[in-house]
Amino acid sequence: MASIGHVIFGLAAARFVDPAAPLRQRLYTAIGLATLSLAPDLDVIAFRFGIPYEAPFGHRGASHSLVFAVLFGAAIGALWRREMRRPKLVIPVCAVLVATHGLLDMLTDGGEGVALAWPFSNARMFFPWQPLPVAPIGRALLGARGLYVFAVEMLWFAPLVAYGLWPPRRVPITPASAP
Repeated sequence: MASIGHVIFGLAAARFVDPAAPLRQRLYTAIGLATLSLAPDLDVIAFRFGIPYEAPFGHRGASHSLVFAVLFGAAIGALWRREMRRPKLVIPVCAVLVATHGLLDMLTDGGEGVALAWPFSNARMFFPWQPLPVAPIGRALLGARGLYVFAVEMLWFAPLVAYGLWPPRRVPITPASAP
């Protein structure tokens, strides 16, 4: 999947974690959460070390698993939660957000599949329904194929973009909270 789908999930998660935050503050949170949702794709560095795609630590391998999502997401969430207005939500949201990466990749129509059940199984999986075109890796993402994938993902995830960018809820001022 091209990065835009994962970024959009980070944007929506930022609104979920802090719906009353002003848009500018929420965008800063969204950058952090989008980066977190992209983290499993750091496994592409395995290609530089000669690790094959289909290996347990190859692309879409261990870093795309649910075990990795829970451990990595919880660790990052624990470090970050003090800065959030709703700290009890941060750890579960971070873990779920990392998990969405592998699940979204399972909706693509290419590659070797996702090792979602690692370390219990190295089997690569896809969902039976794969509506998203697989994105090219590397600089090819900036070409015609990458633009096509970007457009398809923007169409599919437009409701999440709207949710993430929707203006914050206004908190009514009550006499007790007035200055």
